[in-house]
Amino acid sequence: MEFLLKPWPWYVTGPLISIVMVLLIYFGKTFGMSSNLRTLCSIGGAGKYADFFRFDWKAQKWNLTVVLGAIIGGYIAVTFLSDGTAIDLSTATITDLQALGFTNIGETILPQEIYSLENVLTLKGIFILVVAGFLVGFGTRYAGGCTSGHAITGLSNLQLPSLIAVIGFFIGGLLMTHLLLPLIF
Repeated sequence: MEFLLKPWPWYVTGPLISIVMVLLIYFGKTFGMSSNLRTLCSIGGAGKYADFFRFDWKAQKWNLTVVLGAIIGGYIAVTFLSDGTAIDLSTATITDLQALGFTNIGETILPQEIYSLENVLTLKGIFILVVAGFLVGFGTRYAGGCTSGHAITGLSNLQLPSLIAVIGFFIGGLLMTHLLLPLIF
């Protein structure tokens, strides 16, 4: 049981991801979270308002198991496989976050300085969530998929657009971390 309470090593998780990808490729399926949002919006009737959502969502409903698996897996991981210790972050990361005004670093998955109810319901909090949501939605649509879809499925299929998208995701993450985050906080 102690093995389950620690992060699984790469030599366990890597082959598991590989097995899933081989099965998806064999069955001609692709994987990604953003396609699930499109499917859910189509199920909800968004096709009445935008052509992007007019497609045969029933052919993609199998992919909703990814969302269900992420929800159930996250619950199991936090509830049963976590021993409550703080997230192991580098000293440099902790120092940088403290300089930005963050406290209790690594003790929660989501920092309270951003995601607590009192911070979310401020003008700044709502602005950050709306702008971030727009940028993620726009970026996902513009890139033709999300980070998980491109980095796992696209790279497994040796797709050049996915390699370009993943490089762009990393550049965007670096810009956010080193340029924009200090301006926000």
